[in-house]
Amino acid sequence: MTPDCAPAKPRTTPPRHRAPPGACDCHFHVFGPYGRFPLDANRPYTPPEASVRHYEDMAATLGLERRVIVTASVSGTDNAVTMDAVQRLGPAASRAVVVVDDAADLPALSRGGAVGVRFNAVSGNGAPLDALEALARRIAPLGWHIQVFTNDLPALADRLAALPVPVVLDHLGGAKARDGAGSPAMRAALRLLDTGRAWVKLSGYRASSPPYGDVAPLARALLAAAPGRCVWGTDWPHTGFRTEAEMLDDGTLLDWLHDWTDGDWRRVLVDNPAALYGF
Repeated sequence: MTPDCAPAKPRTTPPRHRAPPGACDCHFHVFGPYGRFPLDANRPYTPPEASVRHYEDMAATLGLERRVIVTASVSGTDNAVTMDAVQRLGPAASRAVVVVDDAADLPALSRGGAVGVRFNAVSGNGAPLDALEALARRIAPLGWHIQVFTNDLPALADRLAALPVPVVLDHLGGAKARDGAGSPAMRAALRLLDTGRAWVKLSGYRASSPPYGDVAPLARALLAAAPGRCVWGTDWPHTGFRTEAEMLDDGTLLDWLHDWTDGDWRRVLVDNPAALYGF
């Protein structure tokens, strides 16, 4: 099995400002060990292993004490590696967002720490968007949310607004920095935030390319619109980068958030995740 993604940095540079107590990383993945947790045969890419221990080293450097593990498209609808990571990282301070099919034992996943279901319309290999409404009805009694990764939010916005559960938008709602803060994707994200039932993840590097300076206006616009419903995630181990030279440093990502919030980041890192994920 030959990875076609670069590994996360072996050591993380300490950020200029360490995260406050209770800070949460609301989006990352764990891969492997592949002898125990093999990748799905229909995966859209092959990442190198990214262990719980490696993640813990990075999180400790940033000061992140709570975490939300997200099942990635390379695992299909097999959530074993994600649920194992919840237990290994500590269920009191860990939650999971899973990818499911009709056969999933939702109550068992809930007991294990799952709080949401992800639809990935970018990488695929999970629940299809045709199942959005039916699955939302199934998870509503559990108090879960729907998380959506899409590059065409305007086409989905009305359906998301009508769901009987909260909605969490991945990666700045799929907006692209080159299109500006007034793009159709940003307008759709802001309309959903205006309903009071949508949240957005300020994991923003996928919106741009180096040196990423044009991401800030998007993040600031979302923060201004819904300061109580923005959360942040590293998106570790940063799949999609092909070379180690391209790989981002998580200390830098945390510094970006500090700059976007003008240092008033406790709400995004502590209070909002506690409300959304039940910490």
